[in-house]
Amino acid sequence: MDCILLVEDKADLREMLTTALQRMGYAVLPSANVNEALVDLAKQRFSAVLTDLKLPGGSGMDVLSAALDSDPMVPVVVMTAFGTIADAVEAMRAGAFDFIQKPIDLTHLKLLLERAVERQRLMRDNVVLREEYARKMGFPRIIGEHPTMQNSAREMQRIAGSDSTVLLLGESGTGKELFARAIHQLSIRSTQPFVALNCAAMPEGLIENELFGHEKGAFTGANTRKSGKFEMANRGTIFLDEIGELPLNLQSKLLRVLEEHVVERLGSTMPLQLDVRVVAATNRELEQAVEAGAFRRDLYYRLAVFPIRIPPLRERGEDVILIAEHFLAHFRQELKKPRLSLAPDALAALRAHLWPGNVRELQNTIERAAILHDTEVTAADLGLSANLRSAAAVSLGEHSIDMGGSLPEVSAQASRTIEKAKIEATLRECKWNKSAAAERLGISYKTLLTKIHGYGLD
Repeated sequence: MDCILLVEDKADLREMLTTALQRMGYAVLPSANVNEALVDLAKQRFSAVLTDLKLPGGSGMDVLSAALDSDPMVPVVVMTAFGTIADAVEAMRAGAFDFIQKPIDLTHLKLLLERAVERQRLMRDNVVLREEYARKMGFPRIIGEHPTMQNSAREMQRIAGSDSTVLLLGESGTGKELFARAIHQLSIRSTQPFVALNCAAMPEGLIENELFGHEKGAFTGANTRKSGKFEMANRGTIFLDEIGELPLNLQSKLLRVLEEHVVERLGSTMPLQLDVRVVAATNRELEQAVEAGAFRRDLYYRLAVFPIRIPPLRERGEDVILIAEHFLAHFRQELKKPRLSLAPDALAALRAHLWPGNVRELQNTIERAAILHDTEVTAADLGLSANLRSAAAVSLGEHSIDMGGSLPEVSAQASRTIEKAKIEATLRECKWNKSAAAERLGISYKTLLTKIHGYGLD
């Protein structure tokens, strides 16, 4: 249900308008003055704001300014008495959606609010896909016109305004952190910290310290108190990337944080009450990890309140060209090479490539070509020789080998495919214990980590 913030200091008029708006089908949050309205705007987002211009403790202009600061897309309708039309015009210039004169014509108000709410709905629809709004809201634009990407973006926008935990699913390089930042910026927490932690990027013994912090003297070398990532994200959002790599012993502690909203620094027995929204991401199939005993079932259900799957680039059709042109425009400006362009055969090569590294691989490909060339970039300049789409392919169990390249290229692809399958199968057998898997595979732990990262298994 759409919620209207009503700001009116006269109690009888406020009560009458509240009843009328509720009969129109809106939820209403009434405020009697500017201070109350500012508190309400800080707590939640509204479908529209209806405010009087003349208010105690300030004016409707203060409400207008605060509303647009908290949400640049919220429509604000100002109510004005006869003789203050000039003030209403000033409000329109400051960003108000429209104004209505007192005494209030409820039929006119109903039509005005319907138009305002519908405009906001249209503006919010795919807002993260539109450059002008993304720039206004303060996060990088998510580029994509393919229906799968549009659907993921719409799901993200629907959940952003709540405080629900979100689980982002997708292969490495698909843009999960970009989605997480957009969720934060579209939420009421946008002015508070956004803190990110990659659970696979540090040794197991350090993750707990990074998450929860420590007290002075908690262990050798702990000479001062340190705040953890959760504490740093208080009132904001924490992004836990590669959550599937979190050790089992820490999964129970994370579950307590999600359930009780408290953390304890290492070496402390004093719980800290925190208000943090959690957005997690993984490229693993957590349901399979749960069945294998590598991930707690109760934690999975806590994290997967609202799962969003981000599609791989190979499933997004012409989006690869849109994104490539976006990156090229960026590097054209950054490198001061105004004549940089993609030749027709380069566009064909981009379409044909399977992009195992997804958007991250595409960005690196375009950046490399932009550095090395000043004008037209051809297919040969892109250096894309493997992982091509082709009708000529052979099946290797559940894996496919493209037969479209030269013998060395096909042999290398087959070797990578088998190696990746072997590593993944061994990791599953060892319940994702990397040390045990490295021993069983007969390679060093460091080599295994390199291969895991290279194959996108992290």
